[in-house]
Amino acid sequence: MNMREDKKLRRWLRIGAVTGVVYGVFHYLLPLTAPFLFAWLTALVLKPSACALAERLRIQVRGRWFGISPGVVGLAELAAFGGAAGLLVYFGGRKLYQELVLLADSLPWWVEQLDICLTGACRTVEEALSLRQDTMVRVARDMIRSMGASVRQDTMPYLMGNSVTMARCCINFCIVTVLYVVGVMLFLQEMDLWKEKMEESLYREEFARIIGLLRNVGNAYVRTQGIIMVLTALVCTAGFFFLGNPYYILAGAGLGVLDALPVFGTGTVLIPWALVCFLRGRWGRGLAVFGIYLVCYFLREILEARLMADRVGLTPLETLASVYVGLQLFGLLGFILGPVGLLVVKEFGTEG
Repeated sequence: MNMREDKKLRRWLRIGAVTGVVYGVFHYLLPLTAPFLFAWLTALVLKPSACALAERLRIQVRGRWFGISPGVVGLAELAAFGGAAGLLVYFGGRKLYQELVLLADSLPWWVEQLDICLTGACRTVEEALSLRQDTMVRVARDMIRSMGASVRQDTMPYLMGNSVTMARCCINFCIVTVLYVVGVMLFLQEMDLWKEKMEESLYREEFARIIGLLRNVGNAYVRTQGIIMVLTALVCTAGFFFLGNPYYILAGAGLGVLDALPVFGTGTVLIPWALVCFLRGRWGRGLAVFGIYLVCYFLREILEARLMADRVGLTPLETLASVYVGLQLFGLLGFILGPVGLLVVKEFGTEG
């Protein structure tokens, strides 16, 4: 084996080893340390404001300084943010529930419209095919109408039969929440100490590179996509509200999530919607829907160019592939873990 082949073999072995370590960390270690990881990330966000407020709240009494620790100030900020988010979720959830109820009540009407459309289409084909389609429509209509009653009948027995499991989940959620809150306070108070320990560690270079990657992905990818998703949802929700759409929160939130997914975007829904409006002669509504799409499109283009640029280090194809693999391996968290894992593999697996 010549030197070139030996170098290739060592590189592939290194990539395989790093990939295995990344998968093991994400699959086994991350669930155990997730509360502390999120607490650390929250503490990083709150530290500048918490330290500044703690410094301003210091008072001098008889030559001695008294004040509140940054950890307590950070907990107060976290409580304020949590309360505001809770109110937003509460009122938004109520409106979303009302829209879902309205959608469920309108479902029979949509079925009737589908029945009318299919019946009209069946008249243009052979009678046997028409009879078959009419039978399928009737069966589908009965199935959809009975779905709501079946769900209502099965909900209570399911809740009663799984009450122990649900109680265990509630207890675990409370424990994780307490660990997260206490972790935020402790990280705010001990962050400088942990920074010194990492600088003195034998693996300080690896720690620095991993933290740099996380900061890069957090600032350039997660932060950018989160901001764009929220703003897109707000734009769509406001647009549908002014158009008089009764499902403006449900549709706006759904399009915000859809726009954050690779390949997909608001255009997959809004462009066909606008075309249908044009074909039905509703030019004003069609132009309004297309205008919402244009606002969302330019919003994404401008914010991605300003906030993300090329700092992630992944091409669009690599991002798409890593998100797909992450979703297959880790579920919804794979939307973030996939690109992060690929960046770690590229950083540590391809060197040398």
